[in-house]
Amino acid sequence: MKVEEQRVAYPAARSTVPAEWPIVPFEQAATPQSDRGKRIKQRDYLPEGRIPVIDQGQSPIGGYTDDEDFAFSGELPVVLFGDHTRAVKLVSHRFAVGADGIKIFRPAEGVRPKYLYYWMKSARIPDRGYGRHYQYLRQLSVPLPPPAKQDEIVAEIEKQFSRLDEAVANLKRVKANLKRYKAAVLKAAVEGRLVESEAELAHREGRSCETGAQLLQRILETRRSKWKGKGKYKEPAAPDTTDLPELPEGWVWCGFEQVSAADKHALKAGPFGSALKKEFYVESGYKIYGQEQVIRGDSTFGDYFIDETKYRELESCAVKPGDLLISLVGTAGKVLVLPPTAAPGIINPRLLKLSLDQTHIEPAYAAYMLQSVWARHYFKLQAHGGTMEILNLGIIKALPVPLPPLAEQNRIVSEVDRQLSLADEAEGQVNANHQRAEHLRQSILSRAFTGVSASSTIAHTTL
Repeated sequence: MKVEEQRVAYPAARSTVPAEWPIVPFEQAATPQSDRGKRIKQRDYLPEGRIPVIDQGQSPIGGYTDDEDFAFSGELPVVLFGDHTRAVKLVSHRFAVGADGIKIFRPAEGVRPKYLYYWMKSARIPDRGYGRHYQYLRQLSVPLPPPAKQDEIVAEIEKQFSRLDEAVANLKRVKANLKRYKAAVLKAAVEGRLVESEAELAHREGRSCETGAQLLQRILETRRSKWKGKGKYKEPAAPDTTDLPELPEGWVWCGFEQVSAADKHALKAGPFGSALKKEFYVESGYKIYGQEQVIRGDSTFGDYFIDETKYRELESCAVKPGDLLISLVGTAGKVLVLPPTAAPGIINPRLLKLSLDQTHIEPAYAAYMLQSVWARHYFKLQAHGGTMEILNLGIIKALPVPLPPLAEQNRIVSEVDRQLSLADEAEGQVNANHQRAEHLRQSILSRAFTGVSASSTIAHTTL
């Protein structure tokens, strides 16, 4: 279709476009193309193959197919628009159309493919969720300078995008380095390399100190004396320390069952089966803690509750401030320490609670240990199927825990808090700059199609 110049008031504001540029309806700038109804279902995508499948997802390629009958037979290049997702893709290579919701367009005569592509990406279309959006796109109009000017605009956009891409790549590298830095901090913490050890301090100051082994013995004696369970007290099993690395002076290997509170429900998984169906949920009452709180690191998040009758029935799964909530499925190994303000409640089946003897072991130290490379490597070896997808109570009980003296635990927690806080602050700045980059990308597109040089958008902006 040939573009017909029209100087009428389409939805784009003429005041924002140079007077010499024609403004045309979208359907005069882009010609719909038929895919002959040949669309491949997502369930039939291959992980690799001869023909890439392009769908309305955000990824450039959704999958692959080897079925030649699904190959798009129209002239290339084309611009694809996701009717549900608003995703815009320029395709100049052989492809197959994936699933439904894809609109295919060829640039009209006099319209450069990349110019159309970038204009469509700049188009302000309301977000209707998974509703259809083409109805809004077709109502818009396209400012259409001469082809040479289109090429100039595209070149400037891509020059500025190249700069932004480089900046974003640097931000991603910084974020990856921060992730490695956090892991290194936790690794050093549980290996006794983050702060001066209690043994080293005692030697330097000419005093004695309680060792981890003595602390463990004291915890076990306290557990035994406070036992109120039925039957004879059973000594908690020590973990298998065969082939474990040597610990710093004053440290000892122990297990969570050994250092948990003197309570038969100190280590407890959430209720299974029909004990906690959604039909028991009420608008207010005792809180149900699940993975949402652990993943967010926010004990106040969520609004699922049970009444007092159901709470008393499931009281063995009840939690209290200082308890560790450990995710068992999906985000396995993620941990939340309940703060002093935590509301009374129970855990759901996807969590395990660990109540420690808080007078002898710092819950935050245990949480950091559980999130360290050491623990995550152990979980990966022990979890079902050789992955970290599913943990269970037995795996947590068997985890060997490096236990330093209590004073050293406190110093470790303080230093980890300090260093992770600095890393989180830096990560916050990285995320903010990443958002700024995306805003700049949209600003460049917006200004490019109003006759304003894209370079002026970021000339004085740094990330």
